[in-house]
Amino acid sequence: MAQQATPVRRPRLGRALGPEPTAVSGVVLLLPGGEETSARRPSPMLATASVRALGRHLTRAGRAEGLVAHVVHYRFRGWNGSDAHLAHDASWACDEVVRRYGDVPVCLAGVDMGGRAALHAGGHTAVGSVLAQSPWLPEDDAAASPEPVKQLAGRRVMIVHGTMDARTDPELSFRFAARAKKTNPDICRFEVHSDGHGLSQHRGEVHALAEDFVLGTLFGRAFSRPVEDALAAPPPLGLRMPLASGFGRSIRR
Repeated sequence: MAQQATPVRRPRLGRALGPEPTAVSGVVLLLPGGEETSARRPSPMLATASVRALGRHLTRAGRAEGLVAHVVHYRFRGWNGSDAHLAHDASWACDEVVRRYGDVPVCLAGVDMGGRAALHAGGHTAVGSVLAQSPWLPEDDAAASPEPVKQLAGRRVMIVHGTMDARTDPELSFRFAARAKKTNPDICRFEVHSDGHGLSQHRGEVHALAEDFVLGTLFGRAFSRPVEDALAAPPPLGLRMPLASGFGRSIRR
């Protein structure tokens, strides 16, 4: 009896978070975390929990301007070395946005390994901005190529990292940002002091910061003064910008 071929796995976009606007003017693609090496299929609810709250916050804030947010469902849990499956799935998602919505600006918003995927896929022609929270970036390795940065030229990029993160090293995201800043001045990095990997102690401030950046880059809203200053400041100042307690309530100008 002939053996049936194994179905080819394909990435997909989740349903739009919240009511979809009548006219879509901008899209956020939410990229959840993953594992370093795994050929298993991600667990849908577990894998996407880290980005759903962020996506719901952004859609509420940007619905009037035509913002829609989708979670990207990967083919595999793992990055899987040079295969970089999560980054390829993020690029596919950008193509899918163009197919569905046409020529609208896209922001890639990734958490953990999804942050790395967002940075890698940031060179897609539809992408105007990248938000990477607690990004997983590999250790410096003389035998391996460094994380690419040239694809981010012409994009606005924000990295947010907790200084007490024990899972993904905040110093590595700083080094990445410093290299990227040499070829792209529109990059900034915020440090959330005393917070860990999930940025849970300052979730309100982190969501407000994400809203400020995403709606500013997609729809031309004026940035708050701290974001404006972080983008304009030379390194290391603009790459070690502290996220102030209460951001979103008392810091906006």
